[in-house]
Amino acid sequence: MSDSMRETPGTGETREAAEPATAAVPGPDPAAPAPLGVPRTPTGHAGVDAGLERLADADHLPADGHIEVYEDVHRGLRETLTALDNAPTTAPVPAPVPPHDNRS
Repeated sequence: MSDSMRETPGTGETREAAEPATAAVPGPDPAAPAPLGVPRTPTGHAGVDAGLERLADADHLPADGHIEVYEDVHRGLRETLTALDNAPTTAPVPAPVPPHDNRS
């Protein structure tokens, strides 16, 4: 009788013993994309905050996919800054001058 054959007690019959499961559990793939864990603090400016959120997309991409995300964010930030530069400004309003009292 081989090691893989077992006798069923009390019956005299043999059956093949079940092999223990030895399925290898794969570990993390070191080449897989992984978040850097860099915090992205909201600035309060919608255009800038949208760019910061877009940077999170790079966390799930391989390194060769980062450039597309970075260029997109850069383009968005340039547009935001350009919009700030081109925003109409109002001329400063001079403070009212108090009336001069000539009673001396």
